Amino acid sequence: MLDSDPYPNLTKFLAASGAASRRHSAELIKTGHVSVNGEVRTDPSVRIGPDDRVSLDGKAIEPVRAYVYVMLHKPRGYVCTSDDPHAPKKALDLIHIPGVRLVSAGRLDKNSEGLILFSNDGAWIEKLTHPRHGTRKTYQVTTDRPLSQADIRLLTTTGVQNDGETLRALAIRAEAPGRYIFILGEGKNREIRRMLESLDNRTRRLKRIAVGGLRLGGLPMGQWCKLTPAEAQLALAVPPPCRKP
Repeated sequence: MLDSDPYPNLTKFLAASGAASRRHSAELIKTGHVSVNGEVRTDPSVRIGPDDRVSLDGKAIEPVRAYVYVMLHKPRGYVCTSDDPHAPKKALDLIHIPGVRLVSAGRLDKNSEGLILFSNDGAWIEKLTHPRHGTRKTYQVTTDRPLSQADIRLLTTTGVQNDGETLRALAIRAEAPGRYIFILGEGKNREIRRMLESLDNRTRRLKRIAVGGLRLGGLPMGQWCKLTPAEAQLALAVPPPCRKP
């Protein structure tokens, strides 16, 4: 809530209002999408007073008075971004809470399924998505061919290089030949798919089953549920590490 800081900076105001994560809010401000009292402001650190009127792309932004946390079981074929007007299937379209502006906490690519979180609590989203917090995400992955012990050691130690990035899993556990549990601590774009492609392998199915200590459980595909504050806090918890085979 903003009550503890009656004059927050513009970035904090946008994030706390649920408009975007703190990092994305700063980018929106710097690129001229935000105005204060009708004047475009590009300095993320500018202070906002109680009587100031803030707009994002011409739409008034109001402080959030009640936070909402949502877990969705995303089906394949849906995108998590709300910025693409041409996307035929958006994950947000599956959630119906009138009067609440939700932002996704991270992404699942179009061909992936499973647990995705949404909220209007910008600080919570920031903790889940910023790399410095190292929020663990757990995936069930089916591969085109089984991984060797050498493959698993590589992916969990030095990692692999792809497009100038080092891709590495915190842990991998085999459930069955060709089916694995992957735990990531950062979650770069399409990270698991790119890891496997670097080994000349392919991801046949990818399902996120947990974020932090919060598990998808038996939530049906395409369905969503509100989380209690205690459940939302579970997503920030660090679960025990996955044992390596």
